[in-house]
Amino acid sequence: MPSRRTPSPAERRVVITGMGMVTPYGLGTAAYWDGISNGVSATRALTSFEPRPEIPCHVVADVPDFHPEDFISHRDLTRVPRVVPMTIAAAREALVSSGLLTADEVASGPERGQTHPWSVVIGSAGGGIEFAEIQYLRWFEGRILDTSPYAVSSSIVGMLSSELSIAFALHGRSHTISDGCTSSSDALAYAADTIRLGRADVVLSGGADACITPGILAGYCLMKAVPTHFNDRPWAASRPFTADREGFVFGEGAWIFVLEALDHAEARGATILAELVGSGSTCDAFHRVSLRGDGGESARAMTLAMDEAGVAADEIDYVNLHGTSTPLNDIVETNAVKLALGEEKAYQTPLSATKSLIGHPQGASGAAGLAATLLSMRHSFIHPTINLDNPDPACDLDYVPLVGRPAEIRTALCNCVGFGSKNTALVVRSLAD
Repeated sequence: MPSRRTPSPAERRVVITGMGMVTPYGLGTAAYWDGISNGVSATRALTSFEPRPEIPCHVVADVPDFHPEDFISHRDLTRVPRVVPMTIAAAREALVSSGLLTADEVASGPERGQTHPWSVVIGSAGGGIEFAEIQYLRWFEGRILDTSPYAVSSSIVGMLSSELSIAFALHGRSHTISDGCTSSSDALAYAADTIRLGRADVVLSGGADACITPGILAGYCLMKAVPTHFNDRPWAASRPFTADREGFVFGEGAWIFVLEALDHAEARGATILAELVGSGSTCDAFHRVSLRGDGGESARAMTLAMDEAGVAADEIDYVNLHGTSTPLNDIVETNAVKLALGEEKAYQTPLSATKSLIGHPQGASGAAGLAATLLSMRHSFIHPTINLDNPDPACDLDYVPLVGRPAEIRTALCNCVGFGSKNTALVVRSLAD
């Protein structure tokens, strides 16, 4: 057994004690696990706005039947973007599942004068960009008086952490990380470091994005990043590692976790889901939207995460892949896993792509993958990579195709890549005997 890195006396171990989510399957963790474990596609036909000639992709992975008024005041319905009530809903479930707050406390909101010292570190690529598009369209159409006075303040990415801090009276740090698709992975790593360095006992962290708009989807169509030949088969559009993959399905959602110092969690008798033991982050420094073909820097991010965790490659039981379903990225990620784990171990290790099921939730991707990984650890079952019915010969690892399988997972690696050729990886480990 390889030796593990020994934390310095000033560092504390970081554990995950709660999680909550709003996903393309609907509200809650149970719905998410039911969908991904059974291989049910959550990609569907676009209905939130009328398709236009400049938007040939008609497939998305949006959140169905979401009612913002259940989570924010009626007054705020026109003052904040859709991502805010989604994130609050996910945070409510996370806080209740952690035991830090009761269901009544999160539903009623903090009493006057009640505060908590906990911090917030959230990842989001778009933040309030959906709200901005609506407001700016009114400006450009000359409807100035119809524009919200919150057009600027509610559109900036950084407002998301503030909305959570306000909603739950959290007076610790309130930061938003915006690094494109790696935003939530980077936020989780930053949150963990905040606890390790003794700057917080509890951090609400994770990721959220909800920016399925005509402008953004049209932009992805111009980039040829999204599929256009599966409009009549939306369930088949997200197909990582297949020979006929075209691009990612634009998605949305919120996945929030309670991160906590181990000593703090043990002192209050919390249930521990897993320990976040390592993270690694690199940049290819190569291109605005493309990865370097050899996968070397992505592999280095995974290696850095394993090194920080004190985990050897042969201890990795499962890898949750970024798996966008884009022609280049899937090959690069396959090569990166081989470099990080070594070819023999890479071929022996089960991997799966959560995006095959839920599409690509942008900056929330890493958090969505972490949630899938924690649930796989809890249930001793790996969810499948669906639609993998025509494998690409260049993608030749065990992606758990089509049907999930039982597996004991003690240590897992979660990989994430993003625009600007960024790479971030997390390592989590079960504390169960």
